[in-house]
Amino acid sequence: MTMKSNENLQKDVLNAIKWEPLLNAAEIGVTAKDGVVTLSGVVDSYAKKVEAENAAKNVDGVKAVAETITVNYGNSFSKNDTEIANEVLNAWKWNWEVPNDKIKVKVESGWVTLEGELNWNYQKDAARKAVQNLTGVKGVSNNIVIKSDSKDAIERSDVEDALERSWTIDDKHIKVGVTGNNVRLTGSVHSLYQKDEAGRLAWNAPGVWSVDNELDVIYN
Repeated sequence: MTMKSNENLQKDVLNAIKWEPLLNAAEIGVTAKDGVVTLSGVVDSYAKKVEAENAAKNVDGVKAVAETITVNYGNSFSKNDTEIANEVLNAWKWNWEVPNDKIKVKVESGWVTLEGELNWNYQKDAARKAVQNLTGVKGVSNNIVIKSDSKDAIERSDVEDALERSWTIDDKHIKVGVTGNNVRLTGSVHSLYQKDEAGRLAWNAPGVWSVDNELDVIYN
């Protein structure tokens, strides 16, 4: 399969965005060059911004996504930072995946910053996902640090087996390196989705504090 032209890739990403019920394609501009897709425009919720980025990432041929989408709730909307912070805390309270007593939240002009230490990366992701759908949120900086309670050394074979089990990943060209509490992924995959999924699976290994996902996306 040959590399898609810039025009075809742009068209495919636009169609992927149109396919998402949450999104209005007219709000979002798309440009493509050599596999790098840039999204621009103005949307009325942070959830739409995230959805547009995810839709673009899942298109074959996309090697990287850059986005300059801004969130504007309009003049009729009014919610101050304190109200947003309280809604964040309340959202976490009802989410069993989020140990909210270990996370601090700061809100400044609608931008939410998360800090603290958690044992698992899925908890970090859950904390962010609970925030991104709240009205008033314009952006999220997820600065939560992972420090596992596991005393066991990370087994490289465990990470390799997890990658091999996944039907969505072609793991033949992925190399796994382990140093202390760090996992390093090098090599190549065929899509940006596969790169993200490989990183997610590596994070699931007990004892992992950090993952360096250096996989290249090669579409051929």
